Amino acid sequence: MDMVPLLLLPLLWGGSLQEDQEYQLQVQESVTVQEGLCVHVRCSFSYPWSPWFSRKMLYIYWFQGGDTPNNRRLVATNNPQRPVSPDTQGRLYLTGDPWAEDCSLRIGDARRSDEGVYYFRVERGEEVKYTYTDTPLTLRVTALTQDPDIHVSEPLKSGWPAQLTCSLLGSCEGGRPLTFSWAGAALDSLDPEALHSSVLTFTPRPQDHGTNLTCQVQLPGAQATLERTIWLNVSCAPHNLTISIFFSNDTVQKTLCNGMSLLVPEGQFLRLVCRAASNPPAVLSWSQEGRALHPAQPSAPGVLELPHVGPGDEGEFTCQAQHPLGSQHISCSLSVHRSPCSCNSVTQKQEGSWPVVLTLLRGTLMGAGFLLTYGLTWIYYTRFPAQCGQPCTVESGTRLPQSNDTYLTITARERHSVFKFIYFLGERERERQRETTTSRL
Repeated sequence: MDMVPLLLLPLLWGGSLQEDQEYQLQVQESVTVQEGLCVHVRCSFSYPWSPWFSRKMLYIYWFQGGDTPNNRRLVATNNPQRPVSPDTQGRLYLTGDPWAEDCSLRIGDARRSDEGVYYFRVERGEEVKYTYTDTPLTLRVTALTQDPDIHVSEPLKSGWPAQLTCSLLGSCEGGRPLTFSWAGAALDSLDPEALHSSVLTFTPRPQDHGTNLTCQVQLPGAQATLERTIWLNVSCAPHNLTISIFFSNDTVQKTLCNGMSLLVPEGQFLRLVCRAASNPPAVLSWSQEGRALHPAQPSAPGVLELPHVGPGDEGEFTCQAQHPLGSQHISCSLSVHRSPCSCNSVTQKQEGSWPVVLTLLRGTLMGAGFLLTYGLTWIYYTRFPAQCGQPCTVESGTRLPQSNDTYLTITARERHSVFKFIYFLGERERERQRETTTSRL
C-alpha cells in the first residue's frame, strides 16, 4: 500500500513539467530607448488551454521591478478593474490582441524612471494564473542624442515647388505632438506660420543653391532642442552669362555684355573666357558667324584663344550654354584694327572724323586770308593820307597818288571786277574742300 504514492510521484512531476512547457513567452531580453522617445516591444505568449475556458475572460499584465509580486508595480493591462501606476498611465500600454496571444507593449516618452526589469503575467479564471518570471524584459533608458531627419521628396529645381519633411526617428505616433521649426536663407520670403510644421513647401531660387536649411524639433516636456542642417542642392538653368577678355600685355580682365563690340589691333593675342552660372555646370561651346569653333583646351570649352588676330577673325562670336533645364547664349562682335600700310581706305575710315574737321578748318582759314588781304588793300588805298596831307577817297574815276607823281585811276567797273575775282577764289577753295571731304568719307 505504501508503494502507490511513490508510483504516482513521477506522474505528478511529469504533469508539472508539461504544464511549464505550455507557458511560453516570446519577447526581447533587452530593449534600449533614448529619453523622451518611444519604443515598441513585440511580444507573444501561450498558456494551457481547456474547453472549460470558453466563457472566462483573459487578462494580461506587465509589471515593473521587484523580485516578489508585492514589490512590483502594474504599468499596463487590459483588466479595467486593475489600475495602473499613475506615472506610466497613457505612456505604457498594450498594442496587441490578448485573444490572439499578442502581448506587445509600447513605451512612449521614455523616462529614466522607466528603466528596469519587466515581467509578464496571464490570468484566465482560477485555472490560469501564471507569471513568466523565467523570461523577463530589461529596459534601458539612455540620454537623448537622436537627430531629426530631413527627407526631400525629389531633387530641387529652381522655380519648381518642393516639399521637405522633418521627422524624428523613435518618436511615438499618436503621442504628444512634437514642435517643429524651420530656418534658412531660402525661406526668407515665406510666411512665418508655414515654418512651424513638419512638412515644408517652398520654391527654391538659383541663389538658394549651396545655402543651409535647418529643422529644429522640441520634444514635449524636454529641455533640449534637436536639430538637423542640410546643404541645399538646387538645379538651375544657365544665367548671368559673361564674356571676359584677356590681352597678352594685360592681366586685368575686361567683361563684355551681350551685343557689345570689341576693337582689337591686328596681330594681337586675345583670349575670350565664357562663364555661366548654373547647376550642374552647363556645357559651353563657341561659334563664329554660325560656324562651330574648337577650343584649344578640351577640358576648358569656355576658353577661346586667338593667338594672332587677323582679318579672318572679324565677325560675331557666340558662346552657347546648354543645360537640361534650358539654354542661353551671349554674343560679341570683333573688329580688327589694321596698320596704315594694309589698306588706305580702311585706315581713313578708322581714323574717325578728326581729319575732316581739320580740312574744313584749314579751308576756312584760307578763305579768311583772302578776305583779310583784300580788306587791308582797300584800307590802304582809301584811308592812307595822300601827298598833299589830305585823306583821299576812292570814287569812280578817282586817281590815287603814286611815288613818281603819276596817278592810278580806279573806276567802279574795275573795283567790281576785283570783288568778283576774290569771290571766285573763295568759291574755288570751298569746292575743293567739299571734294576732299567726299573722297575721305
